[in-house]
Amino acid sequence: MEKEQGGGEMEHRERVDPLSEAERGMIQDTWGRVYENCDDVGVSILIRFFVNFPSAKQYFSQFRDMDDPEEMERSGQLRKHARRVMNALNTVLENLHDPDKVSSVLGLVGKAHALKHKVEPMYFKILSGVILEVLTEDYPDCFTAEVQRAWNKLMGMVYWHVTGAYAEAGWVQLSSSAV
Repeated sequence: MEKEQGGGEMEHRERVDPLSEAERGMIQDTWGRVYENCDDVGVSILIRFFVNFPSAKQYFSQFRDMDDPEEMERSGQLRKHARRVMNALNTVLENLHDPDKVSSVLGLVGKAHALKHKVEPMYFKILSGVILEVLTEDYPDCFTAEVQRAWNKLMGMVYWHVTGAYAEAGWVQLSSSAV
């Protein structure tokens, strides 16, 4: 176990178990269905995220003051960010067989959000939960309990890599009460 400075969520970083071949297959199969509608799914995810966790909007000057989900849905900036989130996820999922590539992609995402955007890392954990919630609701036929367990494991791996990048960037937690 690694100990990181800064407290809070960054303190305990136990290595996550790698995905099995069967888990990778389940994730990639379900992602194929989701990614066919990536724009709409991405927008749904971000709207749910911002409605349920409005403090997350503080990092987005373009839609920080939007409270109406319909207004958010029409926002070109929100749609653009939703596309970036979905494309980053797609890159990770297309490369699940290549741990170095996954680590590299998530490292870049983590460092950008730590250094450039100054986003608290807990928002990645929250967003992961929102992603799983939306996918499970929108694709109930393919998000069985077994598939959900695989996706939970994947999101744990994503969070582990992202918070590792925060730690490498020297992130110091600003607040533990942002939500």
